[in-house]
Amino acid sequence: MANVFNSIPEVTDFPKPTFVSVRDVQLEVFEAGRENEGNPIVLCHGFPEHAFSWRHQVPALVAAGFHVIVPNQRGYGNSSHPTEVTDYDIEHLTGDLVALLDHYGYEDAIFVGHDWGANVVWRLAQLHPKRVNKVINLALPYQERGERPWIELMEAIFGGDFYFVHFNRKPGVADAILAENTSRFLRNLFRKNVPLAPPEPGMLMINLARAAKPFGDPIMSERELSVFVSAFESSGFTGAINWYRNLDRNWHLLAEVNPIIQHPTLMIYGERDMIPKFEKLPEFVPNVEVISLDCGHCIQQEMPEETNQAILKWLER
Repeated sequence: MANVFNSIPEVTDFPKPTFVSVRDVQLEVFEAGRENEGNPIVLCHGFPEHAFSWRHQVPALVAAGFHVIVPNQRGYGNSSHPTEVTDYDIEHLTGDLVALLDHYGYEDAIFVGHDWGANVVWRLAQLHPKRVNKVINLALPYQERGERPWIELMEAIFGGDFYFVHFNRKPGVADAILAENTSRFLRNLFRKNVPLAPPEPGMLMINLARAAKPFGDPIMSERELSVFVSAFESSGFTGAINWYRNLDRNWHLLAEVNPIIQHPTLMIYGERDMIPKFEKLPEFVPNVEVISLDCGHCIQQEMPEETNQAILKWLER
């Protein structure tokens, strides 16, 4: 499979990928710090991202003595893209991470997640608590399992154009539009210092894919952005969007699972993020420490040094 980093000299210090067979799929995995074997930390990306979104954290974590493992999760990059929607439910996504630990011979690891990756890490701590040593999550707090399935609830509150709902109710529509406008969509999405404005009518992700002009400032260079663009031009967006199409299925799968996470946990919010903080977080994660950084949603890319310092100081304690 193609290595998208070969033609990008600026980012050649990012690890080269290897391919690891886990259960029914192959994962494209970027690994660094093998000399620190025995002290694993696994970094889990969000939507629509790539293992490369952790490029600023990998060297700092290796220098701090960690064996850093960064997978492109199923549906992303050169990892497998199963065709069945249910192959992207939370049992499959967390099962891949457990199988990745087995591949490296680790009983447990520290798991770090951002955005959708944070959701997977929260559920991993619930479904496979003995395989998780500590939790560090960025942007997306723990999601309480209420009385109504998540998509049903979101549709009642936000309407059919809310992108979580749209992905489910109109399968294939957004997939095609994002794929037709991959470069524009990602360029318009990965921004910071975006002026506050009332939401436009329509579906957010489709609006971004069609917007002629981006707002705010880019959070990465053109060469860095080209890694994401190249990956999604090759893979398309359906595998990644299928994660959303399992939210109600996940709601049912978690029905009998203990909702309380006891692991030592660090939650990092972006003060300018559109995702609200979860005030009841300590009820579900009693051993949590919460900090906020003055940035938007893409915390580890917008404020990489501050993110690294926050993570490393917490881990030292």
